[in-house]
Parts: sequence; structure tokens; C-alpha cells
Amino acid sequence: MDRREMFGILGTMGAGLAGAGARAADEHGAHVEGDGKRRAPLANLHAHFCGIHMAKKDPKFQIVTQHYCAQVGDGVHQCLLFDSCDKGAKLIGVEYIISDDLYRALKDEEKKYWHPHTYEVLAGGLIAPGMKPEDEMKVMKVILNTWGKTWHTWPDPKTPVPLGEPLLIWSLMADGQADEKVVAARDKEFGVSTKKVREERGKAFGLEVPKVSLPKSVDDVGRQWTDEGDDKPTKKK
Repeated sequence: MDRREMFGILGTMGAGLAGAGARAADEHGAHVEGDGKRRAPLANLHAHFCGIHMAKKDPKFQIVTQHYCAQVGDGVHQCLLFDSCDKGAKLIGVEYIISDDLYRALKDEEKKYWHPHTYEVLAGGLIAPGMKPEDEMKVMKVILNTWGKTWHTWPDPKTPVPLGEPLLIWSLMADGQADEKVVAARDKEFGVSTKKVREERGKAFGLEVPKVSLPKSVDDVGRQWTDEGDDKPTKKK
């Protein structure tokens, strides 16, 4: 499935959410057309993903993050990030997602801000709660080669107000990097098994999970698959 097909799937989901928003506005007596215009940017948030974020400068900082995303151009998505799915969830940051070809065109000075999604997808760290399994697998095949630029503007959601400078977020890129307590909490919340998801995606993709070391500094440019040599995937044996 190419990007256009994925956008089609997500677009259909978005139309449903937008329609629900319009009906809710009508029930409360609001002017639907005007209310629709005011709500338009939010009504377009048609995909929900859940992943585990890690600060690039501090790999010990890891947090389960809810992504609500919308397409804003060919190969470009933007997501609002929250610390939970609850009504009172805190808006903790933003993530921009671009296709691999757009990433390759960036200068190295810009690339250092972007992390790959390969390990997150193949190892089961990224899930799409609410999607049908077959749709989730189709979307993950496209996300596999995308890149994200993520900033947490509320670095520690436990604080009553956002404190400190924004955190540049990086991705988990090899086994042994994830905080198992964080993974277990996410799995319990959504009733999933990261191990099972990993096994299913391994069969579907036929690829080994990446083995990339954590960045030594915030200036490191990320790699997708290996620390050295050709940065290409290894087929599953």
C-alpha cells in the first residue's frame, strides 16, 4: 500500500469524526456551519496512535504518549500529543511526520531533529488503538519508513504547569532501550501484548528489528537499521 492508499483509509476515518463533531454542535444549538469552521483543525484529527517517547538528551526519560494526527500535505502529517486519552488529558507537545523521500532531501543540520519509526513499528512499540487489525497493519507498513520531529513542550506532565525548556524527543531503536515498566503499563492500559504485536509484524514485514545505538549527543543524525555500513534492513530468517 502506498501513501495515497493510507491517506484514503485515514481520510475516511476523519470524515466520520468530523461528522460526529457537526452532529454534536447541532444538538447543542450551535450554528453548524460556523461551528464547523471553528472546529475544522480539530475535526481533521482522524488517527489515534499510541507510542513510547524518549528524550534524545536523556534516554531514561520515557513516557507513553497519545498521538492525534491529521494529514496536511502529500507525505506530511501533524499530531497533537497528550499524556492520556482522558477528557482532562494534558497537551504535552507536537509531532510532525514526513515520508522518507522528504527526509532524505533535508540537510544534516536539520536531520538531527528527526527520528525514524522503524523500530517502533517492527518491535510493537507503536499501536493504533481503535483501528481494525487489518487497517492497523496497512498503516504501519507506511509508517515504517517515515520520520518524526517531536517536541514535548510540557516535559513532565506531573507538574501543575509546563516547566523548563521543550524536550526534543527521540525514538527507541533497539532491544534493551525501552523501560519495561513503561511498556507493561501501556500494554495493560490498552489490553495488548507488545511481544505478540512484534511477532505478528515480523511475519507480515519479513524484516528483523533494527539494532541502532542510542545517540551520544543531541547533534547525532539518526539511522534506521544499523550503526555501521549500509543502512538497510535485514530480512527475517
